Amino acid sequence: MSITERTALEGEVVRKCLQRRESDSSFIEHLSYKLVYRRYASLFFIVGVDGEENELSVLEFIHCVVETFDKYFENVCELDVMFNVEKAHFILEEMMSQGNVSETNKMNVLQTLVLMDKDGKK
Repeated sequence: MSITERTALEGEVVRKCLQRRESDSSFIEHLSYKLVYRRYASLFFIVGVDGEENELSVLEFIHCVVETFDKYFENVCELDVMFNVEKAHFILEEMMSQGNVSETNKMNVLQTLVLMDKDGKK
């Protein structure tokens, strides 16, 4: 997918999620994907999956990621993620490997991040 196509797809996905009410389901079908999203205050977490994926497990994973962010950033907000995007990516990389969930223990992820911070590998 070209960058232009990817940008257009991201825009469509975000618009679809923003249009929905709080009482609507957290699952949307878009093109050949299922979108699983969750809103936490001003933060939206959106995951696109194929038809074979369990949507409820993805929703649970999103919640686990948010809890991990919340513990690390101490009450995470949009600015925490924006100004520390490398830390957010690191947390996601620790929790996922090659598109699959590999770690759901928040304390293990946070300990690895703290060790990385102490080593000065920010």
